[in-house]
Amino acid sequence: MKWMLFSFLLILQTSSSFGNHSSIDGILPFAPKHVVIINRINTRATLILHCRNKELDLGIRAVQFEGSFDFSFHVNLFRTTRYTCTFNWPEHNATFAIFTVGRDDNPKSKLGVCRECIWIIFAGGPCRDKRDKTGMTCFNWDSVSL
Repeated sequence: MKWMLFSFLLILQTSSSFGNHSSIDGILPFAPKHVVIINRINTRATLILHCRNKELDLGIRAVQFEGSFDFSFHVNLFRTTRYTCTFNWPEHNATFAIFTVGRDDNPKSKLGVCRECIWIIFAGGPCRDKRDKTGMTCFNWDSVSL
């Protein structure tokens, strides 16, 4: 029984190496993810961001206008993976859940599955870019203070 479980988990872990970016990636535990955050704050301000989940703090980063910060991870077995970031620029402090399984790793969500989740950060809120170049889907900040 342990051998079957190990084999199953090994197949799931290595299935991403086939290069298929289909929606099947989103329904597998341990699905690989790559989050890219791009600063497009319209005042051309440096964006100070701090991303973390329950287990891991990615540290505080300064991202210049048009610059980016990225990180990679795997969705956990229980599919509860969530990364939240705070974003600071002059006279603004905002928070947003940059990755949630329900929104970003769910073939039934309005956005579908992203293997590479590209977020463009504007003063009005974050927008997830569509890889097929058909546009962006924008969101309100989870919290914001001026």
